[in-house]
Amino acid sequence: MIYEAFIGIFLLTLFFVYLVKRYAPRLGFVDIPNARSMHAIDTPRGAGVGFFFAIVFVLSYAYPYVLYEFVWINIAVWMVFFMGVWDDYKDSTPYIKFIVFIVATIFLSYDNLLIHTLGIYFGADLSLGWVALPFTVFAVVGFTNAINLIDGLDGLAASISIIIFSTFYFIGYENNDMFMMLLSGAFIAGLLAFLIYNWTPASVFMGDSGSLTTGFVLSVLAIKSLTYIPAISIFYIGAIPIMDTLIVMTRRKMHGKSMVAGDRCHMHHLFKFVFSGNTAKTILFLVLLQVGYTLIGLYFINIIDDGYLLILFIFNIILFYRLLDNIAKKQRRDC
Repeated sequence: MIYEAFIGIFLLTLFFVYLVKRYAPRLGFVDIPNARSMHAIDTPRGAGVGFFFAIVFVLSYAYPYVLYEFVWINIAVWMVFFMGVWDDYKDSTPYIKFIVFIVATIFLSYDNLLIHTLGIYFGADLSLGWVALPFTVFAVVGFTNAINLIDGLDGLAASISIIIFSTFYFIGYENNDMFMMLLSGAFIAGLLAFLIYNWTPASVFMGDSGSLTTGFVLSVLAIKSLTYIPAISIFYIGAIPIMDTLIVMTRRKMHGKSMVAGDRCHMHHLFKFVFSGNTAKTILFLVLLQVGYTLIGLYFINIIDDGYLLILFIFNIILFYRLLDNIAKKQRRDC
């Protein structure tokens, strides 16, 4: 039954995204190229509406208990989705987004989705106590925007998200968690169908309705997975978007720029130069890199102390910072 639902989501997404692609320009959902764009022509956006409604329609019909048992999670996801739709139509301010994320994360806490501990490192338990809610807000906002920030190449955000959702599906399967399996599998099916339209050269973009919703749902699954895996594993499971965001923000801060200012200095921009402008090769490289980090996060958690895994992750960030900085200098980019 569960796989039939996923097939239904895949097929319905194909139809819904086709409708979005056809009618988005008439409704004003168009991505117009600017100095930071990687595309040269006006492109329909808002395909997130297509795969999100396909997921909601099928799961509501086949597994209605998902709606009834996790009411606050559903409300939170819908809030982020509507904000993303509005952002696709008319850009909203960072302040409004932050308010929505705060309220949505508070709603998650009503379904007992909070980050209560950062793990045990060299025998020290980093429990959060009363800081759990504000830290969860920080983590959810950060990771949701990390997915939004890697949505800069045709097919990249969808491909990386599919890898991460697949990991959470595996964790859910291993621990007989139907909620994680349903939510992960549903988004995998929807994103695979969307990727048919979004693979380079893309004929439609997911937009913020897709990237923000996808990032938020990944955040929900990440918090849910903390029941089964240590917190350090999440850094590896979401390594590419997390490292990209940390590196870009750090570079901007060190160069005296606004940390929220847009540029073309993200990991995917710089690696595309390495691969001579080949988008497909760039995405394949980053996907394989993400798979490698995921395997570390899943299979070394019971072998190596979390403290060493944290040190290794920090070392990777420093290594990539230096590597990407050198690539940017060779390109003479103002990063």
